[in-house]
Amino acid sequence: MILENILIGLNNAMSLASLIAIVIGTSLGLFVGAMPGLSATMAIALLLPITFGMDPATGISMLASLYMGAMYGGSIAAILIKTPGTPAAAATVMDGYPLNEQGKAGKAFGISLFASLIGGVLSSIALMTIAPLLGNLALQFGPVELFAVAVLGITIIGSLSQGSTLLGLLSGAIGLLLALVGMDLITGTPRFTFGSIYLFSGIPYTVALIGLFSIPQAIRLIERDEKVKKAINSFTDKMLPTLDELKLIIPNTIRSSIIGIVTGIIPGTGGDTACWFAYNEAKRFSKNKDKFGKGSIEGLSAAESANNAVVGGALIPTLTLGIPGSSATAIIMGGLMVHGIMPGPTLMTEHAGITYTLIWALLFSSIAMFGLGLIFTRLAINVTKISNKILAPVIIILCVIGSFAINNSIFDVYLMFAFGILGYFMNKINMPTAPMVVGMILGQMLDTSLHQSLLIGQGSWMVFIKNPISAVLLAIALISVLQSTPLFSFIKKKIKSNKKEAVN
Repeated sequence: MILENILIGLNNAMSLASLIAIVIGTSLGLFVGAMPGLSATMAIALLLPITFGMDPATGISMLASLYMGAMYGGSIAAILIKTPGTPAAAATVMDGYPLNEQGKAGKAFGISLFASLIGGVLSSIALMTIAPLLGNLALQFGPVELFAVAVLGITIIGSLSQGSTLLGLLSGAIGLLLALVGMDLITGTPRFTFGSIYLFSGIPYTVALIGLFSIPQAIRLIERDEKVKKAINSFTDKMLPTLDELKLIIPNTIRSSIIGIVTGIIPGTGGDTACWFAYNEAKRFSKNKDKFGKGSIEGLSAAESANNAVVGGALIPTLTLGIPGSSATAIIMGGLMVHGIMPGPTLMTEHAGITYTLIWALLFSSIAMFGLGLIFTRLAINVTKISNKILAPVIIILCVIGSFAINNSIFDVYLMFAFGILGYFMNKINMPTAPMVVGMILGQMLDTSLHQSLLIGQGSWMVFIKNPISAVLLAIALISVLQSTPLFSFIKKKIKSNKKEAVN
């Protein structure tokens, strides 16, 4: 059955429409990733309304391809102007920019492309093999288990948020409240609509995403002072790595890809975490540690393979459990929901054709990224020179068009700006927006499964404790929250100090 679904997905992904969507998505990802300050998350949110009229498999394939392309695209600015195009390219600066200073920009791009290809292909294979196994296991999940999954998803994202855990959990709670706006699915009564008929169907998920991720970015671009960018107009050295260089970086690239996949599976981490993990391990295993930070191709390949491997890894919990592995996959998950496809335990069986088309599209986008990178990287360096004064208005215009196109409603445009302002001030106080996004995604499932579970348990909350799967998931959620509290940190430090005193 699984083999049959894989072949169906391959057939769908090789259709002309899907291949064109993959190439377009990858090209857009390269452009967005190369622009310092822009992100794959923002680009996916803007592109999402365009996919509404497409076949679901084709539209989602385009979004996933953009995600993959942006992961490599971030290395362009990192190598040329020492400014990561995306947060996931942060570690690329360490050795990519020194190679550029040594007149080896082409070599740096070639190593980056090759490593990104390996990372993308391996993560696609992992997604194709691991996701079905988890999907079959998740078929055993009922309302009680789904409630625990939703709680776990929210608490993990909140506890892994950068900065204050409390702010992360508060952001997730706000997302949950926003998910409750509209008609109650069980009783049919309106909630938190304030008498507005526009809110009876709830807050349009895509409108909120466009506002939260795109408007704050446009405002930051306006606020940012224009800096003189030291960029090169061309490079003449060869891009493809030599045989000796391949022998040096392949083992490191494979190890870093595995690190990226595992890191991606953990919700809330992402490419910016994976690239540093892989870079650190590459340095640990390297025989030339002194070259790191001075133009080491080992360090560069580790960072680039890891951040691309995160893409497939982050999609594993997204597709099988309905828990987004990153903010970008949260928007891809929203794209599935817009087409009436709910990610979760039944996705791999009820919508197997679309799911496996997405997985094959991810693999093809890695290959397309390598080909497009070799052809267009020499031209793509010019996008780093585009002024913020041009970018910011373009982003805002696209936000307005995208939010209006969803329901042809001016109310949605006002709502988008409201979320944009909210997202801007959340960034100002370092409150992460990712937990809010996850709260909005999981809120509906949480609400419905809670009602159903209490009906099953005849009103008793003990139904969540008596169920072994639910009890384990809720325990993990509790531990994940407690581990990030100041009290836990204090106890941990106290234990370490006592051990030191005992040794002395």
